[in-house]
Amino acid sequence: MSATGLISAVCVVHAEIEVNTRVGRTAIDKRPVPHRVPVRALGLDGDHVCDTKHHGGVHQAVYAYAEEDARNWAAELDRELPAGWFGENLRVRGLPVSDAVLGTHWAIGETLLEVSAPRVPCATFQQWTGEQQWVKRFTLQANTGAYLRVLTEGTIGAGDEVRVVHVPAHGITVRDLFIGTDPAKLELLLEAEPTISDDVRMQIERHRRRHLNAAAAADKAGAIS
Repeated sequence: MSATGLISAVCVVHAEIEVNTRVGRTAIDKRPVPHRVPVRALGLDGDHVCDTKHHGGVHQAVYAYAEEDARNWAAELDRELPAGWFGENLRVRGLPVSDAVLGTHWAIGETLLEVSAPRVPCATFQQWTGEQQWVKRFTLQANTGAYLRVLTEGTIGAGDEVRVVHVPAHGITVRDLFIGTDPAKLELLLEAEPTISDDVRMQIERHRRRHLNAAAAADKAGAIS
């Protein structure tokens, strides 16, 4: 593969903060560190999650966000959005993170990561940003960034090259899964990527039910008219 990107910053938890949501506390406040950081199966050394029911685990070990998407948001919001503002561990330049094919492998030095899922915005993210209707706006943009699974442990530092070394043939991207406009296509993931998480399986099922319900409602409306 010839596609390459660059790690602009590596971020870990700066401090837990209190939020007025059901989780109470969050570790979303992440800041860049100047040194190389060991990356293990459950994430970066020095990083953690508070809401372990909905975040973390091997399929959400590392979160990456594109520098280009961050700049677009900065222009729209008219404010600086430094590395870590999105709660990301890796700020990545030069790769279309939200349009990465699920199951893609990124080699960063000796570390090997696999693109595993989109980030789904929540009330904690909304409160952290302080932006009006943030969850809705983030959802409409669908520049979600990507969660990554650690296939080979290693270390990562700012300035490291990101090499795309494997892209699955199914072509289903992080954005495709998040938007869910083609549930039949998404169901191909169930066979093509057998290691996908239960969360991803539930996302696919939710999209399927939503489209079935919409079709049933349209049929009912047509029958009435």
